[in-house]
Amino acid sequence: MSHSLLALAIGWAIGASPVVAHELYNQGESVLNADLEAVFAAIRSSENYALMGNRSAGSSSWREGYVKYGLSGSQGLGGNGTLYGAFNLVSSGTWGDGDAAGVTLGSERRTAVEDAYLGWRSGNLFPALGEDGVDISGGRQVIVIGDGFLIQGDPVNFGDVDLGADFDRGGAYYLAARKAFDQTAALRLGGNQGLRGDLIWLKSDNRYQAETELAIGNLEHVSEAGTLGLTWIRALDVNQRYAEILGLEERDDMDTVSLRGRGSLGVENLELAAEYVTQDKDSGDENAWYLEGSWTFADLPWSPTATYRYSRFSEAFDPLFYGFSRGYGTWFQGEVAANYSGPFNSNAQVHHVGLKATPRDNLTLGALYFDFNTLDDERGNLGGRELDLYAEWMVNDHLLISPLIGFYQPDRSAEEGGLQLGGKGTNTYLQLVVGTFF
Repeated sequence: MSHSLLALAIGWAIGASPVVAHELYNQGESVLNADLEAVFAAIRSSENYALMGNRSAGSSSWREGYVKYGLSGSQGLGGNGTLYGAFNLVSSGTWGDGDAAGVTLGSERRTAVEDAYLGWRSGNLFPALGEDGVDISGGRQVIVIGDGFLIQGDPVNFGDVDLGADFDRGGAYYLAARKAFDQTAALRLGGNQGLRGDLIWLKSDNRYQAETELAIGNLEHVSEAGTLGLTWIRALDVNQRYAEILGLEERDDMDTVSLRGRGSLGVENLELAAEYVTQDKDSGDENAWYLEGSWTFADLPWSPTATYRYSRFSEAFDPLFYGFSRGYGTWFQGEVAANYSGPFNSNAQVHHVGLKATPRDNLTLGALYFDFNTLDDERGNLGGRELDLYAEWMVNDHLLISPLIGFYQPDRSAEEGGLQLGGKGTNTYLQLVVGTFF
């Protein structure tokens, strides 16, 4: 994903993202924007989960939000490419009971730098590589590979939970208020068609990710029929203290290789996608993969799109920095399951069926069903089923409203080896997300 598309993406999700910058100055080759993104969520879960060991049976109600604000801009260099950059802060917090898994407690507040990067794009200096065929950037920024199956920024935001060390990143756990990697250096070669590639170094300052350092090589072929990609990810270092608490010791020196494809194959209204990942760890080889197909019934009212996806994650697969790339359900599968109850893209196979429709250009209605099955019960059984019903209403260019209701039923309660406290009855989950963008 290009930097311009990333600038359009709101932090937690949805595909039809609005422009999130207000132009302050545009003269000649100089552009300066004011960036403002404010997102708020009110959430209630009728069941709690034993993920952190600090919740009891019952319900939780909480609110979370963040404001991202700062400046971004670009400066043309008279035919020698363009400099670009951004500097943004994020203020975040969680209020109320804290989330249903106890990752946040309702006391979290933080203001810190989010984006702070500079880059250069080549413009038409290298015609053989296409427009902006060379793109060099560094600093604190979001990095995305493919559709986020492995790398989609650094989005996990823990709160005041006591795990024997301070993992507090400022709360707003569900909204993923902070997503930028702390340190990055990226070289991107190639345009929008044909062969292109990326060489990336990044380091996380997220203690939940054991402050992992990665080297990434990515090669893609882009055509009208679709995109094929091959990615190699080498884990260079982790903070051993946090890795031992989180069980990520094997991430150090781990190699991950991914082969993926996405496209229509030239068939209108069709979208196919697949990815296979193999992982070399000290304890042995792990893998994950998925197959997905979508069809849009363009001639029917509201142009509904139906999707089926099967995904499988081996028993000790490390999902790295996966994220919310194409809307609800990717790659946080299930609002309850992905955030509170598990499984968390490891030791599971998942059947997913989705249906969405657009009654109006600014309104999307959707339904998502997930069937989770555990591969190795000895590691705990986090199987279950979830149905989520949602709406995405872009009221105008600056206001988004997205209500959601979910129904989640685990195969086992916490007392039986699962995570849901107080039994395995159906959890009714409600949330309302409101976002403003200028």
